[in-house]
Amino acid sequence: MEFRIKHTWDGLPVSHEPVTIGLRPDNAGLLMEVHAPFFNDPPAPPGPPGRPFGGLWDYEVVEAFFLSDRNEQYLEVELCPHGQYLLLLLSGRRKAWKEELPLEFEVTRMKTHWEGKALLPWSYFPPCTDKFNAFAIHGSGEERKYEALYPVPPHELQEGQEPDFHRLEFFQDLNLKELTGEDWEQPESDIWKSLTK
Repeated sequence: MEFRIKHTWDGLPVSHEPVTIGLRPDNAGLLMEVHAPFFNDPPAPPGPPGRPFGGLWDYEVVEAFFLSDRNEQYLEVELCPHGQYLLLLLSGRRKAWKEELPLEFEVTRMKTHWEGKALLPWSYFPPCTDKFNAFAIHGSGEERKYEALYPVPPHELQEGQEPDFHRLEFFQDLNLKELTGEDWEQPESDIWKSLTK
């Protein structure tokens, strides 16, 4: 399953080769593969590669959100071309309850492109994950660009509106069984179960 981020958050076409996100099943979870232009703007975050970095959304990143629509529980994945990452579990819009989860994440960076591979464990996905959106951010100051797989529809835009990647109502359907096979059942997650205790 492959997705291409062809628009800005408010629906304009991007001015470069689109970021591509591939999703493939693995026994241990979902393999997320990123192919993206490398802008190197802003510069690398001041944290070690291969580790979580709080506030990564202020840097160059590709993000994926996996949502359970019935209860607004979601996994937010942020991957940076410099090797840092950030995973958040949220219950309710913008309400993070678990942060900086560990992740297997590899980056290959060339002069103008980067590729990332992250293995997202099934236990990180909220029960009944059924919606998805993806984003890419790069640039500094006035040149900061916010791009979305599923942008805000034109009739929903308002003057002065800022980009907001937590507009869950604009996420679209994701059927994990299309990846894993019709007989697959999403494994129970002890992490998510601990939220309801």
